[in-house]
Amino acid sequence: MAESAPSPALVSSGDSRALALLAAEACDDRKAVDIRLIRVEEVSSLADWFVICSGLSDVQVRAIARSVEDRLESEAGRLPLRTEGQSEGRWVLLDYGELIVHVLTPAERRYYDLESFWGHGDHEPFLSSQPALPQ
Repeated sequence: MAESAPSPALVSSGDSRALALLAAEACDDRKAVDIRLIRVEEVSSLADWFVICSGLSDVQVRAIARSVEDRLESEAGRLPLRTEGQSEGRWVLLDYGELIVHVLTPAERRYYDLESFWGHGDHEPFLSSQPALPQ
């Protein structure tokens, strides 16, 4: 079971970890698999946190991304600064400044291997209701 949802006041106060958890919960709501949170603020100027997850089809990838957008807007009052990949649905990127959400198909995720690329960041476990992808 995922951690309980952070309050909107906590998220809106600039707590990037709470925003990342809220995004991860939104991914889990749409049955994303293998959800990972990576704290990158010490190793990158791109963001404080990455959330990386997989959807098993392009339709599911887009649905997960929409779920994140809807949840962060409704509960934290946040809209992405930039989005990429919505039309293709193989890798959708949602950039919230301090948080970047990557939603990928399993094939794209294996190919780009973001977890290894950002392996020097702090990986924080997220207890998902879905199983991890087979290796």
